[in-house]
Amino acid sequence: MKDIIFINPLDKTHVSEMLELQAPPLNLMYLGASLEKASFSVKILDDNLKRWGYEQITKLVEKLNPFIIGVTATTATIKNSLEYIKSIKRILPDVLTIIGGPHPTFLPIDTLKALKELDVVVIGEGEETFTELAEKYEKKGEKGLEEVKGIAYRDQSKIRVNDPRPLIRDLDSLPFPARHLVPFKEYETTKNDQAHIITSRGCIYSCEYCSSSLIMGKKFRARSPENVVDEIEELYDKYKIGEIGFIDDTFVLNKRRAHRIAEEIKERSLDITWSTSSRVNTINKQLLSNLKSAGLQSIYYGVESGSQRVLDLMNKKITLKQSEDAVKIAKDLEIEVMASFMFGYPGETPAEMDKTIDFSIKLDPDYAQYSILTPFPGTPIYYKVEKRGLIEKDWEKYTVLEPVIKYEKLGLSREIVKRKLLEAYFKFYRRLSYYIKHPHMIKVVLKTLLKSLT
Repeated sequence: MKDIIFINPLDKTHVSEMLELQAPPLNLMYLGASLEKASFSVKILDDNLKRWGYEQITKLVEKLNPFIIGVTATTATIKNSLEYIKSIKRILPDVLTIIGGPHPTFLPIDTLKALKELDVVVIGEGEETFTELAEKYEKKGEKGLEEVKGIAYRDQSKIRVNDPRPLIRDLDSLPFPARHLVPFKEYETTKNDQAHIITSRGCIYSCEYCSSSLIMGKKFRARSPENVVDEIEELYDKYKIGEIGFIDDTFVLNKRRAHRIAEEIKERSLDITWSTSSRVNTINKQLLSNLKSAGLQSIYYGVESGSQRVLDLMNKKITLKQSEDAVKIAKDLEIEVMASFMFGYPGETPAEMDKTIDFSIKLDPDYAQYSILTPFPGTPIYYKVEKRGLIEKDWEKYTVLEPVIKYEKLGLSREIVKRKLLEAYFKFYRRLSYYIKHPHMIKVVLKTLLKSLT
């Protein structure tokens, strides 16, 4: 049986390189596990780790001579991702080329039109779709594509979009990510004995700037506590991982389930620490106290704004008071807090951006993360600003650090928005009181500043 090869593209965005965000590609490891379960041979070439480039990747692929190539793409990496396909197709014209990820999911026709060498776009969740696609293509060739739900594909000179695929109902049925398909211990995260887990999919909220509920559904789908802790145990025993990052959108949405996961970790005597993210309106002291007793060390809150009016524009469905309470509960329990904030929401004023900076300092989280509103394809705000002609489509600028909205037409300017971002970082991280509490951050901040200047 010929190989299926996945490529994780080099992420050349400034934010990725500056922060050294190297972690194993969880999405590709999930796909690999599902395909291996279906008896396919799979390989993952992670160019974001190895930094080989198109030419070297193409040479490696040519030697392996796969029958399918799969590439993943975000909005910021879409241009780069397509270059791998173009390069490989030149050497292996008969290979089936497939792309997936959030950007092609929402712009499948545009993505196919952008590159004639691209054959198929996988839309949304990929495990069942990619597996069926591989099985049908192996047996029937291109004729099999018309039977696969959840794809768009090139049929000679035409582009066809098949019926959508229902979301996977039983997440416990998915095999654990195939971490053996990557050099697991070579990543920045795993060198520090850290690994990521996704325990649920879907979000019942509809924040204007987020596409998660549109990719993974508006219904919360969750793995069982036993299944989650089985994966933690595998990471602990097999890979010697001591720190887990739960990267769900809404890990604590089901509080009973979160409590059960904590109890399961304690019952198995797993000596781990872990982090998670949460909406500020889903937190209470009893919940966080129990999670801490099971190893919870840090929590990430999407605060986003210090202006209630702007939060309402975002359809965030939280209040400033809820953010204050959530941060205080975590601090009282000595759980580290990371809080995120956003600038440049359409309609926001410079004075409201100043409110956000002041509010972030008032909350005094252990770490503050600031970004510029980026209307990614698929988000409600994307369609609103696109309809008004307010958006630039230079996808490589979609890094959350570059303004891509034509703010001048809104009576603002890109320079002001970018200046507020820099001002926020400067004001938050210049405080002597901060470094007295977090002396280890002196080295981190200096290193980040040096990288940003080179």
